[in-house]
Amino acid sequence: MKIAVLGAGSWGTTVASLVAPRHRTVLWARNPAVAEAINEEHANPEYLPGFRLPPELTATASLDEAVGDADLLVVGVPTSGFRNVLEEVSKWIRPWVPVVSLSKGLERGSHLRMTEVIKDVVPGHPVAALSGPNIAYEIMSGKAAAAVIATEDLEVARAIQKVVTRGLFRVYLNDDVIGCEMGGALKNVIAIASGIGEGLGVGDNTRAAVMSRGLAELTRLGVAMGAQPTTFAGLAGMGDLIATCMSPHSRNRAVGEQLGRGRKLDDILAEMHMVAEGVKTASVALELAERHGLDLPICTMIDKVVKGEIEPSGAYWGLTPAGHEDDPG
Repeated sequence: MKIAVLGAGSWGTTVASLVAPRHRTVLWARNPAVAEAINEEHANPEYLPGFRLPPELTATASLDEAVGDADLLVVGVPTSGFRNVLEEVSKWIRPWVPVVSLSKGLERGSHLRMTEVIKDVVPGHPVAALSGPNIAYEIMSGKAAAAVIATEDLEVARAIQKVVTRGLFRVYLNDDVIGCEMGGALKNVIAIASGIGEGLGVGDNTRAAVMSRGLAELTRLGVAMGAQPTTFAGLAGMGDLIATCMSPHSRNRAVGEQLGRGRKLDDILAEMHMVAEGVKTASVALELAERHGLDLPICTMIDKVVKGEIEPSGAYWGLTPAGHEDDPG
């Protein structure tokens, strides 16, 4: 089969590298220079420096060339450009081709999850989300990892599972799409909080408390939206949260750490090649929480920090539990 992977960032390139040795795989890069490097040097120095990519993997800057005859479409572009890319894709995608989202975030304004955006823009296609504790650098280094493929149709999930599973990268099935996507989106906000703690030097006990209470927050909101609570104890919930909050390769954690050290958000983001989704997800999460009558203290504090309303050092005491709630959330 032919697989089209849209988005040549670190995670899109990693997924394309996993499937390319067994399937004809084309990676779409917005920047023609990135596509040229992949084709000629078998490398993506912009997003995955130091790694050699499979020689079978090809890249293109043309959406038509990538999508036109694809049997499976995998979308790994940032959430801010997700809809626009899909609108272009709709001109060339063949009927009934499954679409898998790699993106972990929520659409601003509509509050839609990425699989909902797919259904809105290209209706009639089987839709799934790939989520879990997946640090691209570690997977490219050959370290073991696991993910979840989430879709309501488990037959489709099994087919995608066979395509994506390779070597030490193991994929499990889950029919709780809401839970998997909400876990993947909201953990980025908690990772910023964890990073701020690292930058401030608050200690592991405090950061562990923030992560635990953060898991309670994202579970409350996810369940209110129709997710299964057990999902948040699995790979797409707690697993993804731990990896993103702890890994030095986590973009959202890195943003928080720099904020904790006193740097300005605009300066931090200007230096980054990739998107830290948690910066924009915090406000969307709060809008959803208001709709469901929920209080999300950690998301509230992070939203105020990224908007410049409060300083990270002053906000961090508000991230820890006040003692008036039971545990778990």
